[in-house]
Amino acid sequence: MQIIEQTFNTKEHGIAGYLSYPERKTPGPALFLIHPKGGMTDYIKIEARKYARLGYSTFAINVFEQLGYPSPTHIETGSQIQAKTADPEFTRALTEGWRFLLSQPHVNKQRVAVCGYCMGGRIAIHFVAATPEVRAFVGYYPTVRDEPTSALRPIHPSAAVGKIRCPSIVLYGADDVTTVLPVQEQMWQAFKKNGQPLEWHFFPFGGHGYVDPGAVGYHAHATELSWPLVVDFMERHLKWGDAA
Repeated sequence: MQIIEQTFNTKEHGIAGYLSYPERKTPGPALFLIHPKGGMTDYIKIEARKYARLGYSTFAINVFEQLGYPSPTHIETGSQIQAKTADPEFTRALTEGWRFLLSQPHVNKQRVAVCGYCMGGRIAIHFVAATPEVRAFVGYYPTVRDEPTSALRPIHPSAAVGKIRCPSIVLYGADDVTTVLPVQEQMWQAFKKNGQPLEWHFFPFGGHGYVDPGAVGYHAHATELSWPLVVDFMERHLKWGDAA
């Protein structure tokens, strides 16, 4: 399988991100990938290529550059950008990336999922809630805290979940010190109440960012266990289901 890779920036293309997809003659399934607070790191590009090798046209949007903060990565600045950006602004930027992905000739618009890591998982919840066309949602330890609503965070993720209209798979580790166990429980209850198909995986090990080798919470075994679960979930909902 020939994999094609392209990098985009806002100055030249009006969109920022990394596109990886299998060369093919007919449109196929796709994935919209949303990075954690560290930004568009090599790890995210590796993840995108892994999905592309499975047959998914994968676009990893550079959210921060799309918001007006161009930089190769945002490891040092991501937290500050996140802290001053309102969730509706995140959703606007993500919508631009979503439209770009759907405009690709190799993408079947009826078979597109969203996957978010850490911060990307949290803002993905709001985006998926606002985008009924999303076929499936993958949430790697979405960053959710026990905090009141505010001008920047007008809707808590546990409330936004109620508007999601697609199957979801959510994964957390027991050693997550960012989204602590009571908040994980709150999110689990919200997803269950939503009534959409749900696969919830709670590992007794692994911290926040457990699939990212550069994160403090990285856990190799939890990473190894998670991958086939996510692959199977996406296969069932994007390839083997009624949209196939």
